[in-house]
Amino acid sequence: MSQTTSSPTPLSSATRGKWQVGTLAYTGIGLATLTFWLLWGDVAWSMRDRSVPSVMQLLFQKFGASNFVSSLLIATLPYGLILLIGPIVSYRSDRYRSRWGRRIPFLAIHIPFVVLSMVAVAFSPILGQGLHQILGTYSPGLSTCTLIIIALGWGVFELATVVANAVFYGLINDVVPSSLLGRFYGVFRAISLIASILFNYFIFGKAEEHFPLVFLGIGLVYGLSFTMMCLKVKEGEYAPPPEPKAGAGNFFVAARTYFHECFSKPYYLWVFISIALPWIAFIGVNHFSVYFAKSLAMDMGFYGKCLALTYGCSLILSYPLGMLADKFHPLRTSLVVISLYALVTAAGAIFSTNPQSFAVFFVLHGILSGAWFTSSASLPLRMFPKENFSQFYSALNMFIGLGIMTAGPIVGQLIDLTKKFYQLTFIASSTLAFLAIFIGLIVHAKFMKLGGPKNYVPPA
Repeated sequence: MSQTTSSPTPLSSATRGKWQVGTLAYTGIGLATLTFWLLWGDVAWSMRDRSVPSVMQLLFQKFGASNFVSSLLIATLPYGLILLIGPIVSYRSDRYRSRWGRRIPFLAIHIPFVVLSMVAVAFSPILGQGLHQILGTYSPGLSTCTLIIIALGWGVFELATVVANAVFYGLINDVVPSSLLGRFYGVFRAISLIASILFNYFIFGKAEEHFPLVFLGIGLVYGLSFTMMCLKVKEGEYAPPPEPKAGAGNFFVAARTYFHECFSKPYYLWVFISIALPWIAFIGVNHFSVYFAKSLAMDMGFYGKCLALTYGCSLILSYPLGMLADKFHPLRTSLVVISLYALVTAAGAIFSTNPQSFAVFFVLHGILSGAWFTSSASLPLRMFPKENFSQFYSALNMFIGLGIMTAGPIVGQLIDLTKKFYQLTFIASSTLAFLAIFIGLIVHAKFMKLGGPKNYVPPA
């Protein structure tokens, strides 16, 4: 990988055997090296995303959390942090300049917090026992004290994740050629799925019993892998940030600038909603699938193997979907996938009445939701302005967060009120998916008026 010091060139081109992104220029070997180190970090990122929430669901239930409390911790807390922290980090990152770049410093600072949170969860029975003894007669009980430690560890974990999430995709957008983003994310997803398949096939069924070892392992892998990525990936040089307005250091002035730039154009509001709705739709099944499976007396080892099967199918589809996204545009490929998902979950709401039928629709849900994530992975990078991408990406996450914070607890409460009628999960997912199709078609019409796949320029 080589880095030039000339003035910025077109965002993505292939001339004389080189790809250029700003002041970064890559040969084939340089691009492969970049991909390797980003993948190295992404393996840890994906292991964290794919293993921690599902094992946390088991732990919350193990120590007595209700469906409502579990949904608050799994869905509302993370996205509440996104609403509070994401805009601040992304706004500062877009305008930050240092010898290490504008993204790497923010990524590096979150690593020790993730590792420490995993250690806290791993030792939660011991820490919970200590808290129980300290509180004495005021203790709510040993299980509740342990649950408090797990929830605190989960909170720190999610806070660190929000900081990283606000800038990680900005780093990819800054260093990867635009014309290769779909295939790049296809390879990303393929590698991460391999790690997920191994985890769910061999470990998930034993994770509840041996969770201390699981969380210690995740913390160790994440800390080492992400640190290596931060040391090896180099950012280019950026144009100076916009001249700060009077009082720009003031929080309220910065917030006003952020909201004006992200939300003043209706077009971007439509884009935010169209991308957010599928994310919200998937939580109906994702956040309660473990409980649905247990209500049908499904063996957790078999459940883990079903997850592994979905990841295996997604692995096969990942690179072809990335190629299709590059060829036809991720807006179009993701619209096709979410249409299929809406039909499948509508059928799942009717027919998921026993472990066998639930397994079929759960696997189809996993394959199609995964296909949507793969086909739409480069969509924000193709739709938002490059110079302040992280800012727009955090605004998108605010829409996703508000939706999940609202929908997750509502679905959880409805399940509790209906005496655990878990088919509501498929009903909610299907309804929101059909709405996503409608909004997506509106965005596509506006997208075509702005130049379409070949000539699109994000509105300033």
